[in-house]
Amino acid sequence: MSEPTPAGGREPSVTPEPPAAAQPPVPPAAAPEDAVPARGMRAIEAEDFSIAESVGGVRGAVESVLPGLLFVVVFVASGQQLRPALIASVAAAVLAVVARLVQRSPLTQALSGVLGVGIGVVWAWRTGDASDYFAWGLLTNVAYLLAFVVSVLVRWPLVGVVLGLFRGDGPMSEQGSWAGALAWRKDPVLLRRYALVTWLWAGMFAARLVVQVPLYYADEVAWLGTAKLVMGVPLTALVLWASWILVRGSTAARPGPPRTRPAP
Repeated sequence: MSEPTPAGGREPSVTPEPPAAAQPPVPPAAAPEDAVPARGMRAIEAEDFSIAESVGGVRGAVESVLPGLLFVVVFVASGQQLRPALIASVAAAVLAVVARLVQRSPLTQALSGVLGVGIGVVWAWRTGDASDYFAWGLLTNVAYLLAFVVSVLVRWPLVGVVLGLFRGDGPMSEQGSWAGALAWRKDPVLLRRYALVTWLWAGMFAARLVVQVPLYYADEVAWLGTAKLVMGVPLTALVLWASWILVRGSTAARPGPPRTRPAP
């Protein structure tokens, strides 16, 4: 049977439904925090290790190396003239900061480079001795060496303290605390592991001083600058990688107790 029609014999008009409004595109989800490359000592506990990213990326490495490299090259090329070498070093450091300001990039690494270069330039300018350009770096290594060695001797290895600060339960996190940052001290395995890595870093600072201090007192500017470049970013990257190898086992999930089979 056919359905009845309304009076007048006309079929009811059907109003077409308006098309659904186009949904705005959904922006891609932000990358998780772990996807952001870890740099500096924070790279030690990263899931994956990148030598380039651990030292601030290629750009960060160039910004760290270029002022000292230009100082040595210009000093030698100009017949050991101090002023052109100092000007070239300062110009490279300032240019790095200006470029980051224009591009609105993070300034931390570039500003720290300007500070170190500025102290070295002022020191060498006032004494008139090109070797004093590197004096501040030597003193910095002495301070780091003492801090790392003392921290191990008092059973507060500095590597563990620094890493604890940036963990999710550390004070640098919104929900963290100092107690969470230092929880690893209750684990003898982690305490020994962080102590070993802290000794590794102390060895790096000691090696720099053993090589560079004699060159400083011998006034071998070219060799001192070369040693500083080789034992700077490249050696730091190597120590970061070795630290990652030693520490990564401590951050992995520990195996749980063996499963027991149900009784038959």
